[in-house]
Amino acid sequence: MRPKTINPIARRNHSLPQILPKKHPRTKGSRAKSGCIYHSILLCYGDPSGENETHALQFFPFVISQPNQRLSAPLPPAVYIVGAGPGDPDLLTVKAQRLLSQADVILFADSLVPEALLLDVRPIAELIPTAAKTLDEIVQLMVARVQAGCSVVRLHSGDPSLYSAVQEQMEALLEAGIPFEVVPGISAFQAAAAKLRVELTLPGLVQTVILTRMSGRTEVPSTEELSTLAAHQASLCLYLSAKHVETAQAKLMQHYPAETPVAICFRLSWQDEKIWLVPLAEMAETTRRESLTRTTLYIVSPALAVATVPEAYAHSDFSDRRSPTRSRLYHPSHAHLFRPADP
Repeated sequence: MRPKTINPIARRNHSLPQILPKKHPRTKGSRAKSGCIYHSILLCYGDPSGENETHALQFFPFVISQPNQRLSAPLPPAVYIVGAGPGDPDLLTVKAQRLLSQADVILFADSLVPEALLLDVRPIAELIPTAAKTLDEIVQLMVARVQAGCSVVRLHSGDPSLYSAVQEQMEALLEAGIPFEVVPGISAFQAAAAKLRVELTLPGLVQTVILTRMSGRTEVPSTEELSTLAAHQASLCLYLSAKHVETAQAKLMQHYPAETPVAICFRLSWQDEKIWLVPLAEMAETTRRESLTRTTLYIVSPALAVATVPEAYAHSDFSDRRSPTRSRLYHPSHAHLFRPADP
């Protein structure tokens, strides 16, 4: 006989991890051999007051990480390649947070991903740091765990589409017949623009953003030589180049004026974040003085000389603090599909 009400204990109790986990009874075809454990929630049939909770009992599998977290079904066995953003847990996407809170296994780049991003994972999740592992070892781990029936998050810093070696991993997973999904994250250049309160594409000043790096162990194609890209005088975001900063500055100064603003951003959105706004001519000197060798992003752009930059970062050399030309998109005389022009 179907009960009139279903009264979950979870609604009334704020100590779910004390009630749970209970191992869900395995059935043929379940993940019994995987080593991955479901949390289960106990549903009690009775009146909503909870006084008659023991009339009937039933277990349902759910993934629960925190007492106040929304209940959700277990993730299908697959690899979820997730962008962790620049470091601040608050800058994770909602989807990234959900996947991290549900995954059975999390492989993370411990040299680039702060531990704070892993605070809300499941208590029984397997955490695997990957800084000391080769790509082959990482792929083998992901394949083995998914074949065992686990859901796997591969957590990358920033956005997986930039300088992450994610293409090689995806091709290896595809060859192994492992399903995978990619979840974007906020990149460092976006976090930097937000912190500096600037738009990198100002009408009448600059309308192009270039993301690039200096050659290191990974060679940059000759057609993407930094001095060639600098000729555009665009908003140029330079990754992975602190060790080659003198060479970078020399190439940039072939085309950018020496007084062009440069934002030197170290460990963006981490607790020890530092940002310097200096003229291009001081880019290398500042980098060496501050002993910056890694996790440093440079943004070279005339768009940085605007009044909205916080005073904490403003440089006295940028005295013009130019106001941007007004965008035509929102100008009263500009008509488009959703708004007629003012008479």
